Amino acid sequence: MPTYEVLAAFQRQYGKLDAAQKAAFRRALAVFIANLKAGGSFSPELRVHKLVNTEIWSLTFAKDGPALFRYGDGMTPGEAHVVWEAIGTHAEVYNFKG
Repeated sequence: MPTYEVLAAFQRQYGKLDAAQKAAFRRALAVFIANLKAGGSFSPELRVHKLVNTEIWSLTFAKDGPALFRYGDGMTPGEAHVVWEAIGTHAEVYNFKG
């Protein structure tokens, strides 16, 4: 079973999401966890990709809804450990100045 931790920034940002955004993330998270358990690739609907020159990955849970994560040190041998970093709109998550 994959393990995870949530950074304080992620918790604050998640708290600011509206009910529809939270529901969309929970739906995407269920698919994400199933993909991790299966040990294969991620479902195309999640648009999971690694950000260039970083150890950070992006998962898209809504049209304007990325969630950033990285893989941490496994707590259980052979299982993924996910560290949730940020969530929100593209402007919020990627700190765009616009």
